[in-house]
Amino acid sequence: MTTTNATERYREARDQLLSLRGRHDEANREFQWPDLGQQFNWAIDWFDAVGRGSDRNALVIVEEDGSAGEYTYDQMVRRSDQVAAWLRSKGVAKGDRVILMLGNQVELWDCMLGVMKLGAIIMPTTTAVGPADLVDRIERGEARFVVVNPADTDKFEHVPGDYTRICVGEAEGWDNLHDAYAADVPPTEHPGTATTDPLLLYFTSGTTSRPKLVEHTQVSYPVGHLTTMYWLGLQPGDVHLNISSPGWAKHAWSCFFAPWIAEATVFIYNYARFNPAALLGQLRDRGVTTFCAPPTVWRMLINADLSGGKGSLRELIGAGEPLNPEVISQVEKAWDLTIRDGFGQTEMTAAIGNTPGSQVKPGSMGRPLPGVPVVLVDPMTGQPSESDEGEICFDLSKSPVNLMTGYQGEPEKNADAMAGGYYHTGDMASIDSDGYITYIGRTDDVFKASDYKISPFELESVLIEHPAVAEAAVVPAPDPVRLAVPKAYVVLVDGNEPSAETALSILRHCRENLAPWQRVRRLEFGELPKTISGKIRRVELRSRENEIASTGESLGAEYRDDQFPELKG
Repeated sequence: MTTTNATERYREARDQLLSLRGRHDEANREFQWPDLGQQFNWAIDWFDAVGRGSDRNALVIVEEDGSAGEYTYDQMVRRSDQVAAWLRSKGVAKGDRVILMLGNQVELWDCMLGVMKLGAIIMPTTTAVGPADLVDRIERGEARFVVVNPADTDKFEHVPGDYTRICVGEAEGWDNLHDAYAADVPPTEHPGTATTDPLLLYFTSGTTSRPKLVEHTQVSYPVGHLTTMYWLGLQPGDVHLNISSPGWAKHAWSCFFAPWIAEATVFIYNYARFNPAALLGQLRDRGVTTFCAPPTVWRMLINADLSGGKGSLRELIGAGEPLNPEVISQVEKAWDLTIRDGFGQTEMTAAIGNTPGSQVKPGSMGRPLPGVPVVLVDPMTGQPSESDEGEICFDLSKSPVNLMTGYQGEPEKNADAMAGGYYHTGDMASIDSDGYITYIGRTDDVFKASDYKISPFELESVLIEHPAVAEAAVVPAPDPVRLAVPKAYVVLVDGNEPSAETALSILRHCRENLAPWQRVRRLEFGELPKTISGKIRRVELRSRENEIASTGESLGAEYRDDQFPELKG
């Protein structure tokens, strides 16, 4: 294998974290980000260096019908060399921006590596976007190439722009990526990418405004994800399954960088409709050792039959949104394994987490990860909080390696995000005497009722413990006496009726499990507005409540606690 000084420094940092598994405090004291010099290209300096000649599986993709594709590290090195050479022949050059809009298929990984090897910039894009989103992405992202499947070519019919169209298969007017695999090509030469050169451009999910364009460098993600590897607890030879859709940051976190940093196997199970029993079968049959999934999936799994056992599983992780203690408890009872929570954003790699071997405190998402300068800042003063609550921030004076360079084309938002010498996440949290951090909510979502501060997440955690509740979102409803009262929008588990009886049962459950000042006072059944990445848009629900208050509109579907005599007193 061919290695460089950058490769060896990267390996030393990786191996240090592997050796410090289970010793969180020691890792935080000893770990330092590696100095890789002036040039680095993860696909060549790391993936090729460890992968060329290796017969260990890098990627396994199992389809719903049971068919599977298995690709070794060496095969992925060679496939990506072929793709890089072919893309170069189509004009892709260093610094060009390439939209990758593919599903969980081997060509996605080939293209990620191939584009990276050329020093071009990857713009991951979910297949769920429509033409309007694509117009925005091509305009603001200045995309020069797009790579899609035949089923998505129609979306570009009326998308203007000077970009080359590449299809994974046959499509009229599109170049066929499959032509790349016919060529015998030499190893891709290093493109000379500087550590500060851009590597990835991500559009955020846009929970409160139009998506922001996040830039990551050749270091911030490839090196930054050492923290993600440490949090996930990955080791060489592991088989890692992460439930996430391509196009979003978490897919790159846990289906690309972190497993391959550890020299583990990325395992993918493709399905048209989520089937908990089928997923559990794959986990056991395929020897999955580490499993990461969002709380929505975990809630579906605990409603399935977990009695078949945990198979080879060693690590369980929850990600994407805060994990409710009730879910953790039920999985522990069934499998004697603890789901470990964590925190990060598109703008960074994993920043906070419950790491292997650490005590897990119910409700807490863990402690700052090695090398990540997390500090809670008082939103009012902009200085480190003197209490046990504040906004989760990064101290920019400590040069956090795993942070974006900024939002592209939006200087005002970028200035706000980096104000006062801190990167502001927009998330509120509390910290205890042991350094464990507990999520409170988005700064925009936390509200006051009767002069008490309300964290929607705390109330939602109680709501979903009710057996009839599948999902819930809590927002402030304007109230002439209390200023605002907590209102819950609730999605019911199949088989439950959106009736007064169900509402009474849920409100009574909240009354029994929440402090008086936290009580859910109003409730409405219905679907929740979400982004295409599946995150709840509470901003729409808050706007709706303000409109209702201003117009006096009466909603027959709304239930209030004062209409139930049983709840008085």
